[in-house]
Amino acid sequence: MIDEALSPLGPTRPHRGPTSRRDILSSVVTAAAVTGAAAPALAQGTTSPNLRFINPSTIAKPPGYTHVIEVTGPGRTVYIAGQTGRDATGKLAGAPGEFGAQATQAFENLKHALAAVDASFEHVVKLNNYLKANPPASTTVQVSKLARDDLLFEVEAIAILPPK
Repeated sequence: MIDEALSPLGPTRPHRGPTSRRDILSSVVTAAAVTGAAAPALAQGTTSPNLRFINPSTIAKPPGYTHVIEVTGPGRTVYIAGQTGRDATGKLAGAPGEFGAQATQAFENLKHALAAVDASFEHVVKLNNYLKANPPASTTVQVSKLARDDLLFEVEAIAILPPK
């Protein structure tokens, strides 16, 4: 269980029925920020030269993400399978039904998966989130079930890296 005094997600919330969309989105965004996934969206000028971030003037500029990412030239494309709220030993993060703890662990796992190919969140060009909770917000997809019944959140990514 996350120590409430140290938790970036604030006080833990055991499963008590429906969670608001705001609570869910807040947990995902906080988990991404805590693990560093949000930094590239805020500082896009520090990425690989083979990536071009585009927000067409014909589409409203989004806060915290880019509509289009163009990949040019030779490079490596890395597809990372869905990461869940289980730690390296297979133990589920937090108490049963604790969404924030599982989301944080999923992003920590994603960070480790990226590191396995010498990448970090600055190389991620696409994130897909899957959650077993209330109706989705943004492009997050609500699913009726994940790989295991106790999982509440899963994130997968695509990263582009320069050639080795």
